[in-house]
Amino acid sequence: MTERSEALGKDGNRRWDDKSDHDDVTKIYVNYSLMGIESIRFDYVKSGKPIEGPFRGETYNTYTHTFEINHLKNEHLESVEGSYTQRGIQTLQFKTNLRISEPIGYPGKDGIKFILAVEGKKIIGFHGSTYFRLYSLGAYFTRVTPTRIEAIGGKVGTKWDDGVDQAGFTKIHVRSGQEGIQFIKFEYVDKNGRLRDGSIHGSIYRRGSPHVFEIRHVDKEYLVSVEGYYDGDGDCAVIQALRFRTNVKTSQLMGPKTGKKFRLAASGMKIVGFHGYAEKNLTSLGGYFTPIIPTKSECQGVTERSTLWDSGAFEGIRKVSVTWRSYCIRCFRINYENDGKVVKRAHGMNDDSRITDEFVVDYPYEVITSIVGTMNDSYVTSFVFKTSKGRTSRTFGERTSDSVEFVIESKGCAVVGFHGWYAPLGAGYITALGAHFYPMPLPPAAEKLEAKGGAGGVPWDDGSNFERVRKIYIGTCEVGIVSVRFLYENDIEEIVVGDHHGNKNLLRHEEFDLDYACEYLTSVEGSYDVIPGSEDVEVILMLKFTTNKRTSPCYGLDDDPTFVLHKAGHKVVGFHGKSSNMLHKLGIHVLPITDP
Repeated sequence: MTERSEALGKDGNRRWDDKSDHDDVTKIYVNYSLMGIESIRFDYVKSGKPIEGPFRGETYNTYTHTFEINHLKNEHLESVEGSYTQRGIQTLQFKTNLRISEPIGYPGKDGIKFILAVEGKKIIGFHGSTYFRLYSLGAYFTRVTPTRIEAIGGKVGTKWDDGVDQAGFTKIHVRSGQEGIQFIKFEYVDKNGRLRDGSIHGSIYRRGSPHVFEIRHVDKEYLVSVEGYYDGDGDCAVIQALRFRTNVKTSQLMGPKTGKKFRLAASGMKIVGFHGYAEKNLTSLGGYFTPIIPTKSECQGVTERSTLWDSGAFEGIRKVSVTWRSYCIRCFRINYENDGKVVKRAHGMNDDSRITDEFVVDYPYEVITSIVGTMNDSYVTSFVFKTSKGRTSRTFGERTSDSVEFVIESKGCAVVGFHGWYAPLGAGYITALGAHFYPMPLPPAAEKLEAKGGAGGVPWDDGSNFERVRKIYIGTCEVGIVSVRFLYENDIEEIVVGDHHGNKNLLRHEEFDLDYACEYLTSVEGSYDVIPGSEDVEVILMLKFTTNKRTSPCYGLDDDPTFVLHKAGHKVVGFHGKSSNMLHKLGIHVLPITDP
């Protein structure tokens, strides 16, 4: 059911209404000047089709700000905050379930603050009024429906559904037997924080192997995926084994690896409920997913007579840079990770004549977990950053005698954004700092080993989300390795074809096939040197691959190896490197060997 909020602000003489017949807001355009928000426009999506809304107000001699919302990644608009005066709306800031926009407009001293928000609902439309510029703004809200993933397996037995009124889990009880999973039972935490005992799905009247998996909901641990195996024909299939993964740990496999593998997971989301079929065994399992929501800390420092800034929340942080002079932090710059792209933000006054240093984070293998700072009664005097790898940055700034220490952290969470205040009117120094937090992600299971070879070419990385290498294509010429391409197998036994790295126009490649059932790659040997006739272009001359069963022929030039890519007790599950029209450098991703 749609809920219409009252338009807040001053009543203009031209009322407008985008209505509520949309699924989500996808993009917002705001034109503003020193007089206030001059005009606004919203783009929507309905049943997968984009809808472009009209501009509301006028757009003469204005600055333009855009804010995009990625509904394809389950992002939705939750609220709008702003302020208004007799001249109409002066500032706006938009908040999704994942991040917050920058403040838009110029706040006045006499501005009246407002917020458009309804708990547990998202915005799907807007209405308001204009009088040359934007005077008032209201919204349409609808309930956020969890994403349902259909049950995988058979359909024999009673259909069951634990619903979606849960905030998380505390325990999962499973009993496995010779014919499959005999029963499953979940202990939930409801949205009011109360413990709730779920029903038993399956049969308890046989002997089997009991399993219990505990989840510490109070420490922000949540369930992100379930994988397992099911066996049998069509609707008569039975779940044979289950494994549960949270943002903190992974359970043991409960039952045997029998039948076809499956997985219940959705990127950027957590599981809040289950459904399926059960009789004397658990025959199928499906789930309900909701987006994982960042949290925002309070600011530490001085907010009076200062200007607010807010980067919002991103996927992660790659680098922080700090400029300071003896008594204050002048500028704070952050490189964020956002959907594979680097987004740069700077706050305060950038002054190249001052001391500047940086701290690089090895994202996604490392995240910032806390900031220890000092402040006096006027501004922030120093920062120190700590990471998930136990690293501590240098002290940026100086810990003065009149300053006091503060700590910004959230247990079990990573820092994914910053907000704060800085002194206006040309002073520019940081007066207060806060952070956006996201529950700590599991680090990538695979370890990335350093690439070996020359410095030329463009970096590439096939990633590490694979279980094994299935096939290798190697292109060669008279001076070395021209290109490589890899076929991988993921965790649900699908084949993933990697990109060509090097000369994509080569007509013929040599191939090295691995036996699907029992063979995996353990090491790579190679050599590199400058191309004859060139003084500085180094390329890979030779490659040779070793598995747990055999060693491949030597591909490329007949040369002695100068490097080995290998880690004891591990298998190769991915590759990275550098290439142009030749292969310059090669590295690997490895996982511990667990298969018998």
